Amino acid sequence: MSGRGDRDEEDRTGRANGHKVNGHKLPHLSGLLGRPTGEDVHAELPEDIPFDVEAAHRALTPLQAEIPEDAFTAPILGTERQGGGIVIGSGGLILTIGYLIVEADSVAVLDGDGRPTEAEVLAYDFESGLGLCRAIAPLKRPVLNFGTVKDLAPGAQVVTSCGGAETIVQTVVERRPFQGYWEYALDEAVITTPPHPNWGGAAMIGMDGLLYGVGSLYIEDATEGAEGAAGNMVVPIDLLPPVLDDLIAHGRRSGPARPWLGVFVDERMGHVIVLGVSPRGPAASTGLDQGDVILRVNGEAVGGLADFYRQLWSSGEAGVEIGLTLMRQGRVFESKIRSADRDSYLKIDRWER
Repeated sequence: MSGRGDRDEEDRTGRANGHKVNGHKLPHLSGLLGRPTGEDVHAELPEDIPFDVEAAHRALTPLQAEIPEDAFTAPILGTERQGGGIVIGSGGLILTIGYLIVEADSVAVLDGDGRPTEAEVLAYDFESGLGLCRAIAPLKRPVLNFGTVKDLAPGAQVVTSCGGAETIVQTVVERRPFQGYWEYALDEAVITTPPHPNWGGAAMIGMDGLLYGVGSLYIEDATEGAEGAAGNMVVPIDLLPPVLDDLIAHGRRSGPARPWLGVFVDERMGHVIVLGVSPRGPAASTGLDQGDVILRVNGEAVGGLADFYRQLWSSGEAGVEIGLTLMRQGRVFESKIRSADRDSYLKIDRWER
């Protein structure tokens, strides 16, 4: 995915490649803490939707998370995050997009009667981007069952909702690989348009009433061409079942962690460009600078952002030393970075016990 022009510090942390991760607010949820609700976003739904939309709404809850100011993700994602949650299991098991709840010390949702109730963070899976929490009191909400994105062809219509008025009909543009600037990639993401007004944690529901994905990002290049339309990147629900048991039991997937450098990168004209580094990550003290071009990883030429991630993650487990060949203003130089387990930087009580 190619970038679009130079970006300033705000773009490097909150937005790149036209991706917007946070900064949106869910009007319904502001009432959770007694704040004015503002105007609801409302779209008139077609009358011929073949499933019970109101029944699906009852499985959806607004979600609000409070994050400590010293949390690793606070400078980028903020300390107050709002979005949607989806009830997927008994006992108040709620699925959402992980960036809403990672490092949260307080999560609130609404039960089926519209009353606020606390939820505890269960899991965060950086590889998929999904997160789980569980309400501590009965939610009295139904469960939304899963479909599979293999059944979603380009042009298919879906209903995307955070519940209530935050419900619109979207069209599936395609399923395609996705790379994010924060060392994140999916082999297959669902791209939809038009964009949902409150995309984070929104449920993408097929016309059979099943859950097909979780809203993650606002993107500017949902469609190709000079007049490309904005839309959403949705994490396929198919990524959850293989790791669900691990997430519930341990808070993260089992197996060795991927090596993580703490670099923000973008692809421009086929070259991988450093946008910046996480000030507390492994690359922070290595001298990498904005504008550096990554030419090789461990001596292997880099062919683009997807190739960079493939080479990085195939280098071994977290902790392995990564050799980078870089170019800065025409000068080629070498840098070595001792990678780390990204999860070890996060404030998650369950992992620390």
